[in-house]
Amino acid sequence: MRKTLIAVTVGAGMLMAGSSARAQVNLSEYADPEGFLDVQALTCAQLAGTWQDQADLLASWYSGWYNGLAKKHYMDIRKGREAEHELIVYCKANPQLRIIQAIDIVFKSMRERMGIKVQ
Repeated sequence: MRKTLIAVTVGAGMLMAGSSARAQVNLSEYADPEGFLDVQALTCAQLAGTWQDQADLLASWYSGWYNGLAKKHYMDIRKGREAEHELIVYCKANPQLRIIQAIDIVFKSMRERMGIKVQ
């Protein structure tokens, strides 16, 4: 009887803890009727609330966009992963910001730590 009561209590606690977790959302939920995402309008809450593979996809897209603006044609995989991780952590702490605002802040912070000067 006591083992059954403990199991039920633990099971109910796990169920209640799981119910407070937010469900991940597919990026397609934020697309227009033609399937396009407005990447300049996406928020940190949307990035932090999507699946990891879709966050990776967005991070790759933004990386290509920023490298294209800088006329760079290469990718540093290690720094890219680090930047993506820092971006997601920052976005979780600042869900009201747009992703492009958070990228600006995270990139500036990374450059400062690495001693990189932008001309």
